[in-house]
Amino acid sequence: MNILTEKFNTPYHAAPFNSIKNEDYLPAFKELIQKSEEEITAIISNPEEPTFENVIEALAYSGEQLDRASNIFFNLNSAETSDELQQIAQEVSPILTEYSSKIAQNEALFNKIKKVYDQKDQYDLNEEQRMLLNETYKGFVRSGALLNEEDKEKLKKISMDLSLKSLQFGQNVLASTNNYFRHITNKEDLAGIPEAILEQYAEEAKERNLEGWVVTLQYPSYIPFMTYAENRELRKELTLANGRKSFDGGEFDNQNLIKELLQLKQQKAELLGYKNYADYVLEERMAKSPAKVIDFLNELLTKAKPYAEKEVEELKSLAKADGIDEMQGYDHAFYAEKLRKAKYDLNDEELKPYFPLNQVQDAVFGLANTLFGLTFEERNDIPKYHEDVKVYEVFEAGSEKPEDGSDYSEKTFKSLLYVDYFPRKGKRAGAWMTSYKSQYTTAGENSRPHISIVCNFSKPTKDTPSLLTFQEVTTLFHEFGHALHGMLADTQYPTLSGTSVKWDFVELPSQFLENFCYEPEFLKTFARHYKTGDVLPDEKIEKIAQSKNFMEGYQTLRQIGFGLLDMNYHTKVEELQNKTVKEFEDDYTKETQLYPTNAETAMSPSFSHIFQGGYSAGYYSYKWAEVLDADAFQYFKENGIFNPEIATKYKVLLSSGGTKDPMELYKSFRGSEPKVESLLKRAFG
Repeated sequence: MNILTEKFNTPYHAAPFNSIKNEDYLPAFKELIQKSEEEITAIISNPEEPTFENVIEALAYSGEQLDRASNIFFNLNSAETSDELQQIAQEVSPILTEYSSKIAQNEALFNKIKKVYDQKDQYDLNEEQRMLLNETYKGFVRSGALLNEEDKEKLKKISMDLSLKSLQFGQNVLASTNNYFRHITNKEDLAGIPEAILEQYAEEAKERNLEGWVVTLQYPSYIPFMTYAENRELRKELTLANGRKSFDGGEFDNQNLIKELLQLKQQKAELLGYKNYADYVLEERMAKSPAKVIDFLNELLTKAKPYAEKEVEELKSLAKADGIDEMQGYDHAFYAEKLRKAKYDLNDEELKPYFPLNQVQDAVFGLANTLFGLTFEERNDIPKYHEDVKVYEVFEAGSEKPEDGSDYSEKTFKSLLYVDYFPRKGKRAGAWMTSYKSQYTTAGENSRPHISIVCNFSKPTKDTPSLLTFQEVTTLFHEFGHALHGMLADTQYPTLSGTSVKWDFVELPSQFLENFCYEPEFLKTFARHYKTGDVLPDEKIEKIAQSKNFMEGYQTLRQIGFGLLDMNYHTKVEELQNKTVKEFEDDYTKETQLYPTNAETAMSPSFSHIFQGGYSAGYYSYKWAEVLDADAFQYFKENGIFNPEIATKYKVLLSSGGTKDPMELYKSFRGSEPKVESLLKRAFG
């Protein structure tokens, strides 16, 4: 018996992590693919006239077990990977891609879908059903259903190559990140670095059986070093190492892989009738076209650049006082922290004792309770994939007391929530939200989702709990915003549930929630010293609120640079073939660069968001969503940040998933379309 092919005998049918063996995966995928194909065959061979129910709906509910096994495997490959898992991924990815292509290009199935689509006016469909029908039809067309047989085969091969090469890109970045560490034996080289960080570096050294201290390229190690280390030469060395990730011509170099990936995407787009991959992607986004995205980014660039230049000039003045005539990129974080301290009397190490992880988590849970009536109860009997992971049951409070005086309705189960906060060698860098099980409704039963948040915060030591920088506080709120989108999902079909929305709408819930971190009224409820219990002093809280826009111009310019680079990569593939990746990167980020570039470094070879993740031709969506979140939070600010009526309307937006056009959803919540001015006002006053 293979546990992945059976109904899970766990609470809420949660993933049975403690019982899955690596050798289960490949046979499970093969068996579940066969089972899913049988479900498709049943749809095709149904002798009855094609209808919405027996074609579109049946297809939407098919392949559930395969989806669950895929979610388990690929989530673990990101959060708790190993050489063996990575090898399995290399075998599994082409099998799954071939299966997807086979379904997407199944002529008999598409003919049934097309027949229902062509007759859609004859059906009495609700809004969600119409959306499902349109998205299903479009999805098949965009996957090559209208191509001839020869081109279908070409597309299938391209898709398989893309799948494997994207996987390889991510594995190279992970290996390149893990391969570097800086062993330091002279404590003077660590001048300026706070004790808590030194303790972390000492623990890292101990794990490697070394004396002294070890700094790595993992963010909880690298970022504090760049922020506090007075040793400029070491800052330079670490920056060069970080910028050489998968860009050193060695075994894990990604430069050729970038060109291959982009060529494959271009071929795919042309095969499907699009000018380039960005045109293909943006057809299904709120932005609609590359021209609109580039205009949007350039408008922000024009507004933000003068602010960014002014900010960097301030830093250069500080650096000049230290005898640095030409400031470099590796000086930025160090002098930004100095300036932040001078302006706001804030530094991360002073603030961290007020933000122990458990308190920050309690705060975000409490906010979810205030706004949406959610409660969180830890479960110790639900399997988890690593001892650091915690699992919570999420409940929604019962309704208000009925007018007839009868009892309150009972709380209802909404979701499982897994949280995985600390870095380790098998986990990729960064932070993300993901799902182990989708929400959907069938046969009158609302099957609830299983959601996960994965971060890389500093681990607790023997003397101190995990203490978060303020940026890490906002990171947790960001990912929890995504998690709320998943946990509150309340739709009929899994393909329209939770975060299954247009990609440039998906960051709204995450970025929206970050706003609360800067509200004094809210901060006072949880920013308490982990030893004394003292609340963070009012003047510090005010400084945090004031510091919200610190270096906003610089950060905006940086994000615009990433967005423009991404858009140009996916519209100018031919031009890239005549340049090195470094030359191309420099050409399309030069307008956003405020420091000299270094010939030895490039960020593209480790730009996992667009070459491994889902942000290809979509990185702009972070700034796009900022317009949405600034406008949405302005609505709350005008009416009270905990306003129950507005929170209820916002909850409807979250729970609706992809069942409606995102702009229509937003207008239903806000009463109007979002305004760019809301972002500019928040950022620059």
